[in-house]
Amino acid sequence: RRRCGDASDADTAGEVHVLTPFLNFVLWHNTGAAFSFLAGAGGWQRWFFIGVTVAVSAVLVAMLRRSGGNARLCAALALVLGGAAGNLWDRVAYGHVVDFLDFHAMGWHWPAFNVADSAISVGAGILIAESFLRSGQRQLARSAFEEVLTAHADSRHALAARFKLATILFLDED
Repeated sequence: RRRCGDASDADTAGEVHVLTPFLNFVLWHNTGAAFSFLAGAGGWQRWFFIGVTVAVSAVLVAMLRRSGGNARLCAALALVLGGAAGNLWDRVAYGHVVDFLDFHAMGWHWPAFNVADSAISVGAGILIAESFLRSGQRQLARSAFEEVLTAHADSRHALAARFKLATILFLDED
């Protein structure tokens, strides 16, 4: 049975409980990071990952404070922060992250993960989508502003360009 991203000998797997043809519950002690990165590093990685998580969490809290009330951004940052806090708790309390969700298909297994990992992934996905949305809105606003600048003040084109710019700026408010 092949496993995508098998963990090193430093990780331990517990008994498997089959729930569906594609999902198992398994007790997996991950001493590394995502996909068991640095799992066999000898123990120093625990403190390294704790330090990185605390630093990143401080940055996320600062970003939340400066978010300007953008609901999608706040939700995404909160998901990442909550997931990081959950994994931090495991790492401090147990010395490893407890993973238990094992999705698989046709003999191929995705690396085991937990709810905190899911929150981090969903939050990161929202942040990526948000960056594309913001990028597109900035480009639309820039082009609309250029139209306003180049149009004659009393023309229909100027009125339409001003309306377009106002609409884009209004939609940018969450």
